[in-house]
Amino acid sequence: MPFLGQDWRSPGQSWVKTEEGWKKTTADDKNNNVSVQSFCKEAEEEESFNKENLLLSFSYDMAAKKRKKDLMNNNTKVPYFHREKWIYVHKGSTKERHGYCTLGEAFNRLDFCSAIKDTRRFNYVVRLLELIAKSQLPSLSGVAQKNYMNILERVVQKVLDDQQNVRPIKELLQTLYVSLCGLVQDMGKSVLVGNINIWVHRMENILQWQQQLDNIQINRPTNTGMTLTDLPVSLQLNIMHRLSDGRDLVSLGQVCPELGTLTEDRLLWKKLCQYHFTDRQIRKRLMVSDKGHLEWKKMYFKLSRCYPHREQYSDTLHFCTHCHILFWKDINHPCTANNPESCTMSLSPQDFINLFKF
Repeated sequence: MPFLGQDWRSPGQSWVKTEEGWKKTTADDKNNNVSVQSFCKEAEEEESFNKENLLLSFSYDMAAKKRKKDLMNNNTKVPYFHREKWIYVHKGSTKERHGYCTLGEAFNRLDFCSAIKDTRRFNYVVRLLELIAKSQLPSLSGVAQKNYMNILERVVQKVLDDQQNVRPIKELLQTLYVSLCGLVQDMGKSVLVGNINIWVHRMENILQWQQQLDNIQINRPTNTGMTLTDLPVSLQLNIMHRLSDGRDLVSLGQVCPELGTLTEDRLLWKKLCQYHFTDRQIRKRLMVSDKGHLEWKKMYFKLSRCYPHREQYSDTLHFCTHCHILFWKDINHPCTANNPESCTMSLSPQDFINLFKF
């Protein structure tokens, strides 16, 4: 069998002695009068050129990766947007889908950035952020946690600009800070995703936001027209009946003595108790004055410490039981049911959290 390999004894090649030692050359090199030294020099220059291009290409790749990392880091102001503003909630593996939907996926897919700009959805999103901060923050993925902090920053900035809904945001930040204080201590147990220094930086941002909210000064309106005290007493009481939080009534009563007298109305606090609490809960916490009257105002704050308030929102997330799709009502989804309204249910923030507890 002939030897097909090529070695130094093959035809057309010879060895030439040079200053650097013996070098192999071919007959074509001799015919073209190309010296071994120039050949080696050109090879070295080509190799150097290739190395330089390789280093430039490597530096370009590193710069591109750094730009991508900067876009994904905690300081980015651009959340993660998706084309569809609804998400299919699946709890098991099928041939079409693998795995199940998580809370982080739903949090990223739903349009919360636009929701906080809508006054009908603002309180709903704030309540949802508070529930996630209490117990569900470790269940979010790294991307969802970044998105959570970005949305929270937008909420704080909106409150600072509009000077409205200050108290709920303060409570949200306090809840989040307390939760992070407990979770950061367990970083060695892989409770939170990411470096501990990132979470310490986020906690510093929360403290800074709290200070900004404490220093906020509500500007008086420049309009010198009719005010609340200029209205008839019946209209003032009608407006007070629209308030669903007793703390708002207390704050309103501190504006002037006239409003303070109206906010002490027993019927006002009675309806507030009956709105938030059941008759059974009220009977357990009865408080009677020396004159034999029920102290509805004291009962309200006592009940508030024992039982959660009734939650009511202008707009909520909806869930289609037929398509298993979670969506905002005005965005809707491509439902395949004959009567989509019959299989659509409104979800409270707690129902939203419970939907992903498999």
